[in-house]
Amino acid sequence: MTSILPAIDAEKAFVGTVAPEGDDRLDLVKLTPWMEANVPGFTGPLEQAKFKGGQSNPTYKLSSPSGNYVLRRKPYGKLLPSAHAVDREFRVQSGLESVGFPVAPQYGLCEDDDVAGSMFYVMGMVDGRTIWNGAMPGADPAERRAVYFEMTDVLAQLHSVDLERAGLTEYGKPGNYFGRQVGRWTKQYKLAETERLEPMERLIEYLAATLPEQTRTSIVHGDYRIDNMIFGAEGTPDAIKVLAVLDWELSTLGDPLADFTYFCMAYVTENGGRSGVEDVDRKALGIPELEEVVERYSAATGRDSVPDMNWYFAYNFFRLAGIMQGIKKRVIDGTASSAHAKAMSERVAPLAEAAWGFAKKAGA
Repeated sequence: MTSILPAIDAEKAFVGTVAPEGDDRLDLVKLTPWMEANVPGFTGPLEQAKFKGGQSNPTYKLSSPSGNYVLRRKPYGKLLPSAHAVDREFRVQSGLESVGFPVAPQYGLCEDDDVAGSMFYVMGMVDGRTIWNGAMPGADPAERRAVYFEMTDVLAQLHSVDLERAGLTEYGKPGNYFGRQVGRWTKQYKLAETERLEPMERLIEYLAATLPEQTRTSIVHGDYRIDNMIFGAEGTPDAIKVLAVLDWELSTLGDPLADFTYFCMAYVTENGGRSGVEDVDRKALGIPELEEVVERYSAATGRDSVPDMNWYFAYNFFRLAGIMQGIKKRVIDGTASSAHAKAMSERVAPLAEAAWGFAKKAGA
């Protein structure tokens, strides 16, 4: 399958910065006192840069004598219902930080639009590296294998978090996750629909009629992929360690199999310089096979096995198509914030076709 897996948060937030212009510029005169009141140890003056990605929630690097910070805010303009909930991102990361799960340090949420033009939160900037390519060019086989097992273990750790200890028992509804998600993305897709796509119409009907039973509830990240985490710097003892999982905007309480099967989609998509590993020589590279990842995750989470993944792959591709359709609509409306948004919006039809292909494998 071609490399059509998009980074949900546009081309990622952490791919270099540009100087923000016009309405994208933050008012540092207003922001500095907020930082002084909410960020321990902060000292000004502040400098700002905007990460090139951050399509969904514009993301900034804030620099000061006391260190570097990351600010994520809601975009301006008319937004789809329930989208861009930066307050939820802050809440879930704060809860996970409190129980020792690897996330960036969380400093504060600001709901006063007057400070930065929209709701935002600030977190620490974790020093380390992002691995953009699932084939990990330049790494040795042992490192690749260790990194893939580390990602699997961290995902199992997330799905084992004690929700009460983390203060996240009410972060979402505990049951019928796939039913709610199919309904949500159907609604979001229809609100943003710009043309009729037959695969999407068939998927909307098929997925709603064939929902799998949910047997467990956990925090679900929603976009768990190799390039959505910060690893330790190369050549350090932490080189294969996940220091922070990023981009929590799609997180909620749900079925952990949604996350796990999304992570496994790398095995059914070609690389193309992205997270896919379907078309690479995994044995030569040291990348564990899908069966090994399934076995390791199952052992870490106390499962006997994982169900056939084709339905889940269909659902995940369907959801991605819905997300890309939202970006496409914002491109048309002129409210998309990333220069890459138009290219991303063109992925809707290929994603829908891929989803329907897996639905047919699942028995549609």
